[in-house]
Amino acid sequence: MLVKLQNWESSQPLIPEIETNLAQLPPSRPAIYAKINFAESLMMLEQTRGEKKAVSDSNALKIAQLLATAIQQAKEIKDPRAEAYSLNELGKLYQENDQIADAAILTQQALTIAQEINATDLVARTAGQLGAIAKKQADSNSAIAAYEIAFNNLQSLRSDLVAINRDVQFNFKESVEPTYRDYVSLLLQKDSQSNLKQALQVMEALQLAELDNFFRDACLDNTNPVVLEKIDLHAAVIYPIILSDRLEVILSVPNQPLRHYSAHLSKQQIEATLKQLYSSLSPGYPSDERLRLSQEVYNWLVAPAQTTLQKSNIKTLVFIPDGLLRNVPMAALYNGKQYLIENYSVVLSPGLQLFPQGLQRRKLSVLAAGLTEARQGFNPLPGVTGEIKQVTAEVNSKILLNNKFTKDTLKTAIENQSFPIVHLATHGQFSSDPEETFLLTWSDRISIQDFDRLFKNRRKKNIAPIELLVMSACQTAVGDNRATLGLAGFALRSGAESTLASLWSVSDESTSSLMKEFYAELSNPKLNKAQALQQAQIKIMANSLYKHPYFWSSFVLVGNWL
Repeated sequence: MLVKLQNWESSQPLIPEIETNLAQLPPSRPAIYAKINFAESLMMLEQTRGEKKAVSDSNALKIAQLLATAIQQAKEIKDPRAEAYSLNELGKLYQENDQIADAAILTQQALTIAQEINATDLVARTAGQLGAIAKKQADSNSAIAAYEIAFNNLQSLRSDLVAINRDVQFNFKESVEPTYRDYVSLLLQKDSQSNLKQALQVMEALQLAELDNFFRDACLDNTNPVVLEKIDLHAAVIYPIILSDRLEVILSVPNQPLRHYSAHLSKQQIEATLKQLYSSLSPGYPSDERLRLSQEVYNWLVAPAQTTLQKSNIKTLVFIPDGLLRNVPMAALYNGKQYLIENYSVVLSPGLQLFPQGLQRRKLSVLAAGLTEARQGFNPLPGVTGEIKQVTAEVNSKILLNNKFTKDTLKTAIENQSFPIVHLATHGQFSSDPEETFLLTWSDRISIQDFDRLFKNRRKKNIAPIELLVMSACQTAVGDNRATLGLAGFALRSGAESTLASLWSVSDESTSSLMKEFYAELSNPKLNKAQALQQAQIKIMANSLYKHPYFWSSFVLVGNWL
C-alpha cells in the first residue's frame, strides 16, 4: 500500500522485516502468494521511484531468487496453480528487464500449466502477458493468437471479473483494458474484414466490461449485436477507438463492408485536444479556437467517411464513443461551414449489443417530475414550471412537482401506469463512481441502484418498457473523464429504449425552449427520436440568444433512435 501511495521512505524499513518473515514460512499456497505479492511490490517500487522501465540488476536478482523459491515450493507441495502464478510473475520480471526470450519461455510454461488445470483467470493473465511479449518481439501473428486466448478467457470470466473472489479479481484499468486495446491495435494493423469484425467484437466487449466494472456486477444481458440493415438503412455507426499511438475509427454502413481509417496521434495528444474541446464549449471561450478544435475532431471522426455517407444517403450517425470522446457532444463537431447536427441526426450508444429493440411508437403520454425550488444545497430551477407545462400541454400526463416529487411517489407512478415517456426535470449528476451518480428529489436522492429497483417491478408486472427517459437538468461530474458511464448506467438500468440527457447543466430558459421544440417534433409520426432532437437543436440554434453550442449541444440521445 505504501508503494501505491508512493511513500518510499516509509516502505523501505519494512522490506528486511518482510524478507525475514517470508523466509520463515513453511511452503503453502498463502506463503507462495505472499512472495509473489512482495515481488510485485518490489518491482513497482523500483519502477515508480526511479521513473524507470527496468528493475536494477541487484534488485532484479533479489526478486528472481524470491520467485525461484516460490516456484520450487509450489512444485514441492504439488500446487500447479501457485507454480503457474510464480512462473508468470518471473516472466513479467524478465519482460520488464528486456530479457524477452527468457520472458517468453517462462510465460509460455505458466500458460501451459494454467490451461492443463483449467484455471481460466490464470490463462487470461498469462496469455495476455505472452501477447505483450510477442508484440515486443514484433511477432504480430503470435501476439494476436495469444491475445485471442486472453480475450476469450476474459469473456468466459465475465461474471467473476467483478466478483469478490480474490483469486480471480483483476484490476480493470491495469489488467483487462490494456489486453483488449493491445489486441485491437494488432488486429487493425491488417486490413481484413475478419480482423475488423473481431476488433468490433472486442471493443463491444470492452464497453460491456467497463459497465460491469461500473455496476460491480455483470447483470447486463449480453445480447448479440444488432444488424444495422435490419434497423435503419439510413444510419451509419462510427466506432472511434483510442489506442496508445493512434486513433482508429471503424465505419459501419448498411449493406457495405466495414472500413477503417486512423489519425496518427498519441493517446496524450488525442486526450489533450478532447479536453480543450470540452472546455471550449463554455460561452466565454474564443469562438475561433472552439471552431478550430471542433473541426480537428470532425476531421478525425467524420471527414474521411463523408463521401461514403453521402453516397449511401445516410441521415443518422450513431457514435459508440470511447474514453474521453464520451464527454464530447458530437452534434457540435464542425466541418468548416456547418455543425454536424445541421447535416445528420446524432445518437450515442454504449454498444450495439446493448441496443434496446424498439416497439411501435405508442400514443404519447408523459410522467413529468421536477423541482423548481432550491433543495439540499442545489439552486432553484424556476424554468422547470414552464418546461413541464410545455412538455405536458398537448398529451395525456401526470405531474409530480416539488414536494409531490419523492422517490416513493415516482415509484408508485412508474409501477402503476404505462407511460411511454418519463421526463425528469431535476438536478442530477453522472459520475464514473456509482455512489456519486444520482437524481435529486424533494427530500432524497435516486441512485443507480434505486433506479434499477424502480423499474424492476415495472418489468415484473409486464408493463411496457419506457420508450424515452428524459433527464433535462443533469450534468457530468467535473473533472471525471469517465463520468458518462453514469449516464449510460441510468439509461441501461431504467430499461428505457432511449434516454435524452444533458452532459452539462444548461440555462433554464434555453432548456425549456429546446424541450418544447423536441416534444413538438416528436409528435410528428414521420420523424424518429433522433430527427426530432436534430430539428429541435437546429431551431434553438437559429435563436440569436442560443446559437452558441453551449445551449443546444449538451443534449444527447442514448440508445434506440427510432
